[in-house]
Amino acid sequence: MSLDEQPNPSPQPTAPALTSFVAEAAPAGPEGEPSVIRRYLQTRGSGGLADRVFAGLMLLCGLSIFAIVLFILWILIDRSKLSLAQFGFHFFLRSAWDPVSGDFGALPFIFGTLATSLLALAMAVPLAIGVAVFLSELCPAKLRAPISFLTELLAAIPSVVYGLWAVFVLVPIMRDQLGPVLYQYLGWTGFFEGYNFGEGLLTASIILAIMILPIISSITRDIMLAVPISQREAVLALGATRWEMIRTGVLRNARIGIVGAVILGLGRALGETMAVTMVIGNHPVISKSLFAPGYTLASVIANEFTEATGDMYLSALIEIGLALFLVTIVVNAIARALVWAVTRGTPARVH
Repeated sequence: MSLDEQPNPSPQPTAPALTSFVAEAAPAGPEGEPSVIRRYLQTRGSGGLADRVFAGLMLLCGLSIFAIVLFILWILIDRSKLSLAQFGFHFFLRSAWDPVSGDFGALPFIFGTLATSLLALAMAVPLAIGVAVFLSELCPAKLRAPISFLTELLAAIPSVVYGLWAVFVLVPIMRDQLGPVLYQYLGWTGFFEGYNFGEGLLTASIILAIMILPIISSITRDIMLAVPISQREAVLALGATRWEMIRTGVLRNARIGIVGAVILGLGRALGETMAVTMVIGNHPVISKSLFAPGYTLASVIANEFTEATGDMYLSALIEIGLALFLVTIVVNAIARALVWAVTRGTPARVH
């Protein structure tokens, strides 16, 4: 009976057995010398040591992430001991910031960071999803590549260039045109009142929205393109319109990836420094009005680190860095909780 006719073929031989079989079956060289295949297999070895070394290196790479995070946390805590000993946990709940008298608190900077980042997300996410939907579902083929290139080009522009553009273009527009309109029609809300110098929380939020727009849009577009074409065809075959196909067949299956794109954009907004420093006003206050100047955790470090002459002043700025580190961890933890709320703990899958 041939091998093809056997109903129950024998199990595949293991790598050492296969190596031994090939070495024995290889024809011998002239005058009884071992063949080329036999000599190669005899010198090659089993490769077990290389596999173990490779597995160990990959394990070290994985553990290095935990080591780096713990090392950063340890350095921040160690260099901010003076401030931690002086103010304790209340440092993150105090609004005072007086380097002359040595009285410090991080609450205005935490407020400025969260306010500008969340407002930037509120402006950027709908526009980014709209751009992604247009590029992946509605855009003509000839325009898709140029628009995608221009969108991704926005992510490559340095933040200081965004800041210069905001100083010379966005600040005058906010002061002379957009600000008065917002005050006239929305001043009753309390979010658009007081003096408007063009620099403030709203201006910083707009520049942040422009900066995180290409990140969210590009990732969302790639995620939507990864949805199988069969999902679109199945929904259209049931009589759905194009909007219903996009909503149920594409966005629904891509929702977890879109949340991940939003998280990446939020991470960029939380840590942005130069552009925000140039237009936010750099004043440590907590105000309801979006016209008011503010400060963020990153901008206060960049703006005042070189001026920190005393040990307590320097320790307080490093503790600001610790606060930024902790805020980032908390925000990402909340984002993971939102993902769990959508999936109910089950992995994302295409229906």
